[in-house]
Amino acid sequence: MSYYIDFSVATSDQIETALCKRLENIRLARNITQIQLAVEAGVSPRTIGRLEKGQGVSVDTFIRVLTALGIQQNLEALLPDPTVRPIERIDIGGSERKRARPGLSSDERAMWSWGDGEDNDE
Repeated sequence: MSYYIDFSVATSDQIETALCKRLENIRLARNITQIQLAVEAGVSPRTIGRLEKGQGVSVDTFIRVLTALGIQQNLEALLPDPTVRPIERIDIGGSERKRARPGLSSDERAMWSWGDGEDNDE
């Protein structure tokens, strides 16, 4: 059974439920019991049950289960590397970004001008 979900409009609870259901279906398709998966992942069978019901588990547990199922490489698609390749950095003449800059407030944006000496308020 397919569990399609539109992640762009789904709530966090809906996404959690869909992901957990997919993990359960992968486990069942491979004919692995909750106990076997728990042993392989290094967690308790109760934790596997909670995960499959979408009852909130740690990111560590989620990664352990993905690894035990041999699908941890799918995390790359979930969170691709945001860094720019070195050749791209040379092309744009910049350096690696170290932190985000806070945006301007709407008042600050309204006050900003090009400073070319022209006053458009007249």
